Amino acid sequence: MKPVDSGARADGHEPDNTAPAIEVPDYRPVERFWPYVDLPEQPTDEELAALNPELSEALFGTPRLPFSVTLDFPQFDGPDYARAVDMARRAAEYRETGTSPLLRHRARFYPDAAMALRDLFEVVGRLDACDVLIDDRPVPYARELWLPLFWFLIR
Repeated sequence: MKPVDSGARADGHEPDNTAPAIEVPDYRPVERFWPYVDLPEQPTDEELAALNPELSEALFGTPRLPFSVTLDFPQFDGPDYARAVDMARRAAEYRETGTSPLLRHRARFYPDAAMALRDLFEVVGRLDACDVLIDDRPVPYARELWLPLFWFLIR
């Protein structure tokens, strides 16, 4: 038996160590990230308003806002929907998040608008998906305790 040389293959052919041919493109791609080139360094007012309240507090500290109650309710079927959206738009702050069918309406009310809050809650409070937030946070007993306390502000 004949020993096989490490440079030759067992079938007697020399190994092919040439590099494979690589196609060279006719152009060189531009080295930039096109969707990020023209973004401003500072966020716009709309972007800041859309931030999650907890993220905003972590980034910028606690804002000096008065006590508020926010109703966050989904899109629903019925004749009261258009009226509820109209009432929510008249709140001190109003925002829509998501798209249909996950559209949600968020209306913030301050103590001077307790009557408007009660009127809107009478329309959307029956929905299980309606959230009551105190200073933009879900708190225990918001419906059962905080809202009736807020009603004391109605004169």
